[in-house]
Amino acid sequence: MSESNEYHSSTVDPPPPFDPTQPSIPISFPIKTLEDLGSRAYFKTFHYPFNRCSVPLENSVLDNRPRILVCHDMQGGYVDDKWIQGGSNPDAYAIWHWYLIDVFVYFSHNLVTLPPPCWTNTAHQHGVKVLGTFITEWDEGKAICNKLLSTKESAHTYAELLSELAVALGFDGWLLNMEVELDSGQIPNLKEFISHLTQTMHSSLPGSLVIWYDSVTIDGDLSWQNQLNDQNKPFFDISDGIFVNYTWEEDYPKSSAAVAGDRKFDVYIGIDVFGRSTYGGGQWTTNVALDVLKKDDVSAAIFAPGWVYETKQPPDFQTAQNRWWSLVEQSWGAVKFYPKTLPFYSNFDQGHGYHISVDGSQVSDAPWNNISSQGFQPFLKFTDNSSPDTIEVLVDFKEASYRGGGNITFKGTLKEKDFTTRIFQGELLLGAMPLHLTHSVKSDGDSLLGLSLQFSSPTNERTSVLLGSWGTNQFSSKFSKVIVPRQVNKPRTAPGWVILESSIEMNGFTLTEIHAVCYRPKCEHAQLRLEYKTEDSEDVLAHSPKEYYAVLGHITMRTSEESIDFPPSSSWLVEGNYIKWSSGSQGSKTVSVKITWKLKDVTDSQFHKYNIYVEKLPKQAVRNPSAELVGVQEYLGVANVEAFYVSELPIPATTSSLKFIIQVCGVDGACQSLDGSPYFQLDVEG
Repeated sequence: MSESNEYHSSTVDPPPPFDPTQPSIPISFPIKTLEDLGSRAYFKTFHYPFNRCSVPLENSVLDNRPRILVCHDMQGGYVDDKWIQGGSNPDAYAIWHWYLIDVFVYFSHNLVTLPPPCWTNTAHQHGVKVLGTFITEWDEGKAICNKLLSTKESAHTYAELLSELAVALGFDGWLLNMEVELDSGQIPNLKEFISHLTQTMHSSLPGSLVIWYDSVTIDGDLSWQNQLNDQNKPFFDISDGIFVNYTWEEDYPKSSAAVAGDRKFDVYIGIDVFGRSTYGGGQWTTNVALDVLKKDDVSAAIFAPGWVYETKQPPDFQTAQNRWWSLVEQSWGAVKFYPKTLPFYSNFDQGHGYHISVDGSQVSDAPWNNISSQGFQPFLKFTDNSSPDTIEVLVDFKEASYRGGGNITFKGTLKEKDFTTRIFQGELLLGAMPLHLTHSVKSDGDSLLGLSLQFSSPTNERTSVLLGSWGTNQFSSKFSKVIVPRQVNKPRTAPGWVILESSIEMNGFTLTEIHAVCYRPKCEHAQLRLEYKTEDSEDVLAHSPKEYYAVLGHITMRTSEESIDFPPSSSWLVEGNYIKWSSGSQGSKTVSVKITWKLKDVTDSQFHKYNIYVEKLPKQAVRNPSAELVGVQEYLGVANVEAFYVSELPIPATTSSLKFIIQVCGVDGACQSLDGSPYFQLDVEG
């Protein structure tokens, strides 16, 4: 399997040797030698605890249908995504069309490619399995195979080590890519390696996958077959599937399906998005190959979709990415649906942007990236029409957000009385308890934004419900029911944001779709809206009647109106380790510290996200006992495990102590108040 684009560093002086045992900003990195794999050295590194996935995969069973596997190969891997606590590039690569993916493979040309946890966290949230890669290639790979396959025992040992890594880090299995010529005498031990890894993974992690790449044949020849046949089927038989090389011909998928029999969906036929000798040409005609695979009822393996990013496809990455994945959707259709379970929450964050907000208030204006921060991604339809006479729908990172760094923005010209667009496709079966839905909206003038919920009964009857604040009488014939949400006044909510709550009982019905509805009130409602406008909302009369602008900040759905019960600060054990002070100019200092926390009486926390702040408490408050000890709460970042590394934090000379606050966040998006959050206090040295 070739590399999508060789990465060349322009650095003249080599960086100092990386010592993974020493404290530093947490990163993800591969295992490069068989010796390091065999010694289990990875588990002794400073970075290991940070590299664990924190989001479990809810459903480990693959659907019995043609599937889409996506193999991410970009610039040698470990680029912006290696920064576990987040990087500073707001234009970093990400994937957000998870509803089109069943399996995600993180690929590089290192011996053992361990997926950065940001990919696993987000993929798992969307129901997608994640695989690492074990690859041997060139002369070095041949030497590795000579040792790996020297005995049955060594084959078993290394299989168990790979299984241990996957289970410990929380990803779901391996792609095996043996691209070297082997002696025929090594094949029995190669089969032992594949078989033992598959069995060990299955016993350790039900639903895990081991997928064989079409390279070495059963005779030991390095000969890509581009189909499933008798030359590679013995490896397919002892694993969970085969990733077929991408230089196939039109009749190969059908013949591969015949060879696979009732396992035809375990045959993943390759498509190289860069288009190197791939069927259909890849790139903007990737769908040509997908159409053939869908017709022949086999699965697809899309290699290097980062082509869009690496080759800087016009007009910009966001637009080009949405356009490219729309080709996949047109050919294949959605393979994942959400919401499926409650609570369901999305802030539409794509994992990169230019600010961070919490409950409408901006806590950081620094550019950033962190794929772990992705919310459930909306099913927005791509339209190539940039006409000013339409409503443009986009995930926006520049405008203010309610939570995180993104939102869905609706702007343009509302020519008809309303404009409707899909946000989510779901499979959420509702029970006897009412469904409570909360969403946040920010809009200009008389631009109104409602939500339309589509339900299906057990007998496939369709019911549509509109949640709309004003002027909904005009829709009485269009929807089965119209509900006016109640506006909630939350003291911490930033000006301009309106929080709306609705309840609905649909026992036995399945929520299948959520749409946004852009509309305006009829004339008789315009004055009523003016009377209720907030201080920061703009006057309706100041706007052209044609201009429309509204922002959807978040959606939360649950069965109970009660907010999440956060454990009190005293329930947590918080510690600081690896504390390192450095002196600066004019009495200032910097400090580095690893902060860890855990619930005292719970072995497995239900929380997977923590916002980290610091208060720099001033000295004068210490000298004056009657003065209130207060500092500014600075946002430092987000943690997805119960640890965060603060690196070289600047401390003014006037600071007496540091209070590191861990703000606990629930799966419904709610965050604990900072006053009630656990913290670690550190006196400034000297």
